[in-house]
Amino acid sequence: MDIRNFCIIAHIDHGKSTLADRFLQVTKTVQERDMKEQTLDMMDLERERGITIKLQPVRMMHKGMQLNLIDTPGHTDFRYEVSRSLAACEGAILLVDASQGVQAQTIAVLMMALEHDLTIIPVLNKIDLPAADPERTGQEVCGLLGCSMEDILRVSAKEGTGVEAVLDAVRERIPAPVPAASGDGARALVFDAVSDTYRGVIAYVRVIDGVLHAGQSAYLLGAKHVFSIQEVGYFTPQYHACDTIGAGEIGYIVTGLKDVRYVRTGETVASEASLEPLPGYTLVQPMVFAGLYPIEADGYAKLREALEKLALNDAAFRYEPERNSALGNGFRCGFLGLLHLDIVQERLERQFDCDLIVTAPTVSYEVRFQAKRPAEVIRASLLKVDDPQVAVISNPADFPDPTYIDSVSEPWVRLEVVCRSGDIGPVMTLVQERRGTYISLQYLEAERALLVFEVPLQGIVLDFFDALKSATEGFGSMHYDPLGFRQGDLVKLHILLLGESADALSTIVHRSEAHDIGARLCKKLKEVIPKAQFPIPIQAAIGAKVVARETVSALRKDVTGHLYGGDVTRKRKLLEKQKKGKKRLKQMGKVLLNQDAFMAVLKR
Repeated sequence: MDIRNFCIIAHIDHGKSTLADRFLQVTKTVQERDMKEQTLDMMDLERERGITIKLQPVRMMHKGMQLNLIDTPGHTDFRYEVSRSLAACEGAILLVDASQGVQAQTIAVLMMALEHDLTIIPVLNKIDLPAADPERTGQEVCGLLGCSMEDILRVSAKEGTGVEAVLDAVRERIPAPVPAASGDGARALVFDAVSDTYRGVIAYVRVIDGVLHAGQSAYLLGAKHVFSIQEVGYFTPQYHACDTIGAGEIGYIVTGLKDVRYVRTGETVASEASLEPLPGYTLVQPMVFAGLYPIEADGYAKLREALEKLALNDAAFRYEPERNSALGNGFRCGFLGLLHLDIVQERLERQFDCDLIVTAPTVSYEVRFQAKRPAEVIRASLLKVDDPQVAVISNPADFPDPTYIDSVSEPWVRLEVVCRSGDIGPVMTLVQERRGTYISLQYLEAERALLVFEVPLQGIVLDFFDALKSATEGFGSMHYDPLGFRQGDLVKLHILLLGESADALSTIVHRSEAHDIGARLCKKLKEVIPKAQFPIPIQAAIGAKVVARETVSALRKDVTGHLYGGDVTRKRKLLEKQKKGKKRLKQMGKVLLNQDAFMAVLKR
């Protein structure tokens, strides 16, 4: 049978899921009574937020041809989902909103598709909108792809206009899959997987060559594990069992395996153990780190099991155990961005019923030690395998004594911002405030520009996107790619309470920002620390140098309230006694940060 494998790529909200709905209707893959908006968005979370989080495959039949579509997310935090979808396809529909034009993420996903050597079909969506300008947007797309205006299709996914023409273009322009020559055996690449309570791990696969069927023995070449295939099938978009899945097809395999660690994204499923493994995928490196802790200590085992299952379904997610002096046992988790963190937190709470505390997000740093480093300065697990003089640190509590440090490096990213011409000044100011460096400016058209910067990841990880939307009145869009680590003047900012360091509140900052961040932390702590019988100094310090300070004033107890008269010396005597008591209390007193106070500072 003739097969075409393709995906839809676009910026956020340019209509990928709506176009996929129209495909399902035109090909009658889903009955009209079962149709709903964003049919391929299976999670409640996706429907509530109106975004696609997980890739979703579906098989459609159109004019005697099998069309395998993978619907992909649009947000930069889920770009790993997009890259895996591209690797399973031969072509991609590049969807561009005719009213908004080319955006930062449009350029980013197009570059990824071209790297995978895919055939691109350019499509303008939302041509029915009053603000749509297909001519202007078409010129932008021509400038990007080097194609002619005749190659660009125009559709309204909402109304169904021009959808049939897109499916015909998929049939005509996208090449059929070519099986790899591997002899008689069968091989399939795992591009996603989910854990089912009753059927074990279900692997989503693209069959590269050969045929796989239920009942046969199969091998996971990476994990070196054998299992019996319980069921094979394809997506309609629900699971639909069939006898076999063959070369070029996209489908699923029910493995029956209960241990989720065997089936990893990029794994090769083969009919024989002697076959050559497929190249798989490049492992993605997390960009943002945060601590996840159970609210109750007995929830630790439940959280660990939930993280194992989630990591199977989310290949960009990383986790490792850690202990915090204030919160107990938990996990240090790596994410691709703040939205990714937010989605993982909500999935853990909804799907796995975990009650969580999430600490403030940070990035990872590389610390290079001087020639002589005592073994006890840093945990061996934090050292790089290829260079034992360098440690990778994402938790500020692990930051070593500065006397042993030679240099500290932080991750930088290449930031692309698409905005209106009138917003160039505010955007440049905003990026410069985050220690960014201007690289280039390119006008996509008279009224829209593409700005390129290099900026530390720490500067954009927390609230940069919100600030960008405010500065550009909602018209700005951004995308970033990692550039690697660069050396900087980075220091550990201690928080001192009554002169003692509260290590759980420490953070790593650039020296130039230490005063502002320290002042903000001290002010926040002053609001949440309960008053005591003595004044509590709150200090932010770098080493021995205090850069910011606030004081929680002493609780004033009225010790003279019961006096009914008499000489003033009685009053003075009681006040002096109180003064001495407070002095003694301060010498032996301690500030105990309760969890509420701790979270008020650390929580995002």
